[in-house]
Amino acid sequence: MYIDLIVLIVLIALIIIFFKNFSSVVYFIAIFDILLRIFTFIKLNIPLKDIAAVIDNYIPESIPSLLSKYISGIPYTIILWCYVIIFIIFETYIIRTFWKKRR
Repeated sequence: MYIDLIVLIVLIALIIIFFKNFSSVVYFIAIFDILLRIFTFIKLNIPLKDIAAVIDNYIPESIPSLLSKYISGIPYTIILWCYVIIFIIFETYIIRTFWKKRR
């Protein structure tokens, strides 16, 4: 029932415990969300019904869709804005890395 949400929270906690810095959490959330979106793309564009059924049953489409299943109202809005801020920070990390490699 809440397994997918529990797995996400445990993975974020493990990243915080092992890496102990904010940038690792930002990278993990971005990587995890991109991976979920790749699975969604595979589900929608590969005509194998078995694979699509497994992905549809066990893997959420993205982190916001996962959160919207269990949270609603003001807490969901606050968490979604935190998610957007994390992706803005992730974007700045990527742009900064891109500019450093350019030089």
